Amino acid sequence: MNAIATELLTKQFGAFTAVDRLSFEVKRGEIFGFLGANGAGKTTAIRVLCGLSKPTSGRAVVAGFDVTRDPEQVKRHIGYMSQKFSLYEDLTVRENIRLYAGIYGTRSREIRAKSDALLESLNFEAWRDTLVKSLPQGWKQKLAFSVAIFHEPAVVFLDEPTGGVDPLTRRQFWELIYRAADRGITVFVTTHYMDEAEYCDRVSIMVDGRIEALDAPRGLKERFRAESMDEVFRQLARKARRN
Repeated sequence: MNAIATELLTKQFGAFTAVDRLSFEVKRGEIFGFLGANGAGKTTAIRVLCGLSKPTSGRAVVAGFDVTRDPEQVKRHIGYMSQKFSLYEDLTVRENIRLYAGIYGTRSREIRAKSDALLESLNFEAWRDTLVKSLPQGWKQKLAFSVAIFHEPAVVFLDEPTGGVDPLTRRQFWELIYRAADRGITVFVTTHYMDEAEYCDRVSIMVDGRIEALDAPRGLKERFRAESMDEVFRQLARKARRN
């Protein structure tokens, strides 16, 4: 079963085509890397897939709902973590969890038990009443991801989630991603770290609003006769005409 399916998905702003006829599918529980240089159209595509922006033409179905006809249903069945830290720094760890659990529609009687389990899994019990702004950056990122999947969404969108954290914390963050995928949550992730592309089941690479390549990392390296995903990315990025 596909968690995401697009057909000729297009988004234009006047004469400018930001997303140009994207057609791809993402399976349930898959870790899907969505790569591209700045200006390639990744963020615009994600906004459309999240039901935040209407496509100009084409079709997209996310978590079983059409993004044009049922954007509110799409929003209820996904999680989202932006490249900028998305929690409230002047609230405590526990307050942030409870706030977002409510926003995502978790029942009140479930929030406390699930909050305690989450704090334990992150080893955050001693910091539950700590203001988020006092936490190290890596801890903030792990907390933001955990809150984004608190309601067990069908799909979670991660927009450069590991920016600004050290390599060890990045690895720990990806362990959280693996656990989420093992539970059947589809992970749709953008990153500028090409070593992280190696962790994905499949990777697409956008150039000037189009998907120029899509395959498992091994398949992409074989196709482009490259030793690393960084080499693959550089070969394709050189084709870009947008500034």
